[in-house]
Amino acid sequence: MWCRQLLPLLALLSPALAGVQELWWNVTYVENANPDGLFERRVVGVNGTWPPPPIEVNNTDSLLVHVTNSIDTLATLHHHGMFFNSTSWMDGAIGVAQCGIPMGQTFDYVVPINTSGQVGTYWAHGHANGIYVDGLRTPLLLHSANETYGADYDAEFTIMLSDWYHQEHTVLMESFISIANPGGAEPIPDAALIYFSQNGSYLPPISGSHPSPVTSAVGFNENSTLPFEPGKTYRLRIINMGAFAGFYFWIDGHEMQIIEVDGTDTLPQPADVLSLAVAQRYSVLVTARNDTSSNWAIHANMDTSMFDKVPSTLNPNITSTITYSASANTTNLTTISSYTLVNDTSLVPFAALPAPNPTDTLDLVFNFATMNDGTNHGYINDLVYNSPVVPAIISALTLGDNATSQVAYGPYSFVYNYGDVIDLVVMNADKGKHPFHLHGYKMQIVNTATDYTSDDPSLNPPLVEGQANPMRRDTVTIPGGGHIEWHLDSGLAVQFITAPLQIQEQAQGRVPSFLYDQCTALGIPASGNAAGYASPTDLSGLPLGPWFQKLGWLTKGILAMAGCVLTAVLGILTVVWYSAMGGTITEEEIEEAVLKRIEEKERKGKFFGLIKKKT
Repeated sequence: MWCRQLLPLLALLSPALAGVQELWWNVTYVENANPDGLFERRVVGVNGTWPPPPIEVNNTDSLLVHVTNSIDTLATLHHHGMFFNSTSWMDGAIGVAQCGIPMGQTFDYVVPINTSGQVGTYWAHGHANGIYVDGLRTPLLLHSANETYGADYDAEFTIMLSDWYHQEHTVLMESFISIANPGGAEPIPDAALIYFSQNGSYLPPISGSHPSPVTSAVGFNENSTLPFEPGKTYRLRIINMGAFAGFYFWIDGHEMQIIEVDGTDTLPQPADVLSLAVAQRYSVLVTARNDTSSNWAIHANMDTSMFDKVPSTLNPNITSTITYSASANTTNLTTISSYTLVNDTSLVPFAALPAPNPTDTLDLVFNFATMNDGTNHGYINDLVYNSPVVPAIISALTLGDNATSQVAYGPYSFVYNYGDVIDLVVMNADKGKHPFHLHGYKMQIVNTATDYTSDDPSLNPPLVEGQANPMRRDTVTIPGGGHIEWHLDSGLAVQFITAPLQIQEQAQGRVPSFLYDQCTALGIPASGNAAGYASPTDLSGLPLGPWFQKLGWLTKGILAMAGCVLTAVLGILTVVWYSAMGGTITEEEIEEAVLKRIEEKERKGKFFGLIKKKT
């Protein structure tokens, strides 16, 4: 996958806010949630409710979210796909943008929507200790009075897709990163979910009943529906908010026209099926039928090719419905033997942006392996990512002129100047598919290959330079045989530090004190390099590894084998010598040997108090 990315520092000066939408979120545990109707479990919600409330904001406003942590682990909130030019400490990625919110404390996230120029479909989720796997995730929609296709639809719905686990993230991690799982098989979801929202509220269940009172106000899967009126056109915003599984999405009896991808408006393009990796979003226009005699199925099939195995208890293909009449039946479900998918490079942004000339090229090769600690990890360019002691943004803010030193941020880091254009070539050496998300940017997708090692141009086409308007998105899938939570947990990540001196200049007087105070409260240095030192090169104490296993004949193995061989040879020679001397073992010799062994055991038993002589 070739991605070209301009590294700007856009919002150097912020104009006066047109308005502020303010939210108070208390991150809490919510007991007995049961969205799939199969299992009650504790989830991470907001203000005692789950799912967390949808967020809808006008693009002329700024969003301010006061997040208080009332759970027993660190919490953060990441507004996925948002630009935080000159305020990267608001991004929410733990270990990169902040230390994490300690229990009982609050972090105020300012999302500068009014200055970012962004509209479209996004989402917000926890970015610490797997809390988004446990439920802290919600859609984030940015509306504009002048939307590109605003005149082409009558109403809109948001469709959330997600895998679902019955066990909490901490439990799943114990079995995932384990010597009992050397192959690195990711935790398989226990279920899939589909549910809907409109105008900032979730749609209720069809039946009015639900197996759990906690989620009784929300319809899931077959107990949910989209109400369509004949002849109207609807904008459907589809978000994969899962932790692992990709989804194939389609609607029986209706045509879809893609008009937006990851917040980028596109020229309309028909699609029979959408493929959504984790964190990806699409908007499609769907025109309702004029016939109300039937209702129609909405399909969301998990991409089971990503699973190590498919348990017999898992239903990977879920459905909901489009309802025209409560008294009508749903038509027979269609099946698809193979998926005809839309390639990212075939999509065309509505607003043209030519691919700039690169100033640098960075090759990233990633794979997975069983490391020297016996557990399986992801790695990029032969390095497993470990979260630094000090978040990168704090290092950039506090190192002065040394902030331009790439070494200071740890071996998994890359420092670039303001305005650099990077040809980012990401090569997947693993057989699976992997979505990658670059925080704070949209990448231009200038090429894809299904086999980067091949000389066959149909599998590895040449890069076309000077493209007039390549597709832009913030989450891309690298083809193979990222943003997958399990892969991030296993070390599949790198970090980019852009324009650190400009960050310092523009941050003067703007960095909230709680950014540093919460690090101090957690016992984390609030300044210095990745390891917490003022030096740009002293990284002692920085978490590193695990490393590749050293295979082949090593010194310890050679010595052990030599000792075994020598012992065996001596034993054989002794037997041969004894036989050659005509020796035999008499009954007296056997009895004497047995008595000596008994006496030795008695002696040891008296010493340790374990064996006593019979009386």
